[in-house]
Amino acid sequence: MNKLIITRWNGRILTALFSEKEVLELGLEETSSILGNIYIGKVNRIVKNLNSAFVEFGEGLTGYYSLDDNPMSLLAVSSCDSSPFSGGISSQKLKGGDEIIVQVAKEAIKTKDPVLTSDLNFAGKYVVLTIGKKTISFSSKIHDRPWKEEIRPRLAAEIGQETGIIVRTNGYKMDDFLLAEIRRLLDIYRKILKSAAYRTCKSLLYQAEPEYLKSLKGSQGKILEEILTDQADIYERIGNYLDEAQPEDKEKLRLYQDKMVSLASLYSLKQALEQACQKRVWLKSGGYLVIEPTEAMVVIDVNTGKYSGKKNQEDTIRMINLEAAREICRQLRLRNLSGIIMVDFIDMKKEEDKVLLMEQLRMFAALDPVKTTVVDMTQLNLVELTRKKGKKPLLEQLAECRRICGGQEQ
Repeated sequence: MNKLIITRWNGRILTALFSEKEVLELGLEETSSILGNIYIGKVNRIVKNLNSAFVEFGEGLTGYYSLDDNPMSLLAVSSCDSSPFSGGISSQKLKGGDEIIVQVAKEAIKTKDPVLTSDLNFAGKYVVLTIGKKTISFSSKIHDRPWKEEIRPRLAAEIGQETGIIVRTNGYKMDDFLLAEIRRLLDIYRKILKSAAYRTCKSLLYQAEPEYLKSLKGSQGKILEEILTDQADIYERIGNYLDEAQPEDKEKLRLYQDKMVSLASLYSLKQALEQACQKRVWLKSGGYLVIEPTEAMVVIDVNTGKYSGKKNQEDTIRMINLEAAREICRQLRLRNLSGIIMVDFIDMKKEEDKVLLMEQLRMFAALDPVKTTVVDMTQLNLVELTRKKGKKPLLEQLAECRRICGGQEQ
């Protein structure tokens, strides 16, 4: 059973998802985060050789915009001045000075600008409303074909030709809740389009929900046991959200009020943050991982370490590699590492051991709510994975937090 813990640490909102006594996710939320926000942006310049544009979407804020976005989703006008956004749909090529509605798809990471898209999406607990992709699709974890065929006409009737939807894993056999959420998300989308017609360039049309609500939506409701916070304002915000969108989970919300032991101390959250940023991760067998994030990729090395069991060498290597496969997937999720990940497992000679390792790695990767793909094992026995990028890695979040508070942790 999972437990979601939300508190404040050094001026930021700290969210931790526990499974039994194991931490699955950690996040330090910036109050200034723009991920998921929707703006009216101005095209500054087109870079043809990159097939992209740079779009100014706020005071001093510029983002990278791919021209591969579906042109029918561009809402453009000819110039950006004090006049309201005119809201027409254009299939013509973008040019400098055009206004478009954009959503922040990826936060700025180090020297890279935020990534913007006009393929807007609105995530709920049960579905994701998609504006650019107007199809009905289902989470790959939903395998019940008869149910999908039964619910599909009802979904189509709700969205018509206006949008598309992706049914999340949480939406399986939650028909009434699922349909109600579609109506709520459609209402949000229509209000944004309506307000855009009267707003000026660089206006914020929609502010994304805080990260702790996104974590709540992403957690599987059937196995979420408790939502626990010691912050009165956060307790009220979550309560209002649950009343409106997830009434079935309202009874799981609890306000922690023990004055003797803080919530962060009770769940050893400071230690969890420190451990999640260490280069070396020990395995129960005595083996260990070395995790090295670089500019281009994340490199992970698996080592036998202190293991001194009685098994023969082949059995030892297989056991440590299988244990490492599970821990690697947990660490990627815990640290929010993304992009290309290269893993150097301990070399195995038997082909059946390699097949077993890849099967186990794919099984553990499938548990991650962020899309994680196990690509293949190379001839050098290196395993390549990819994990979808979104918010900043935990190490970067923690470094920013320490920089802002002058290194004085509370």
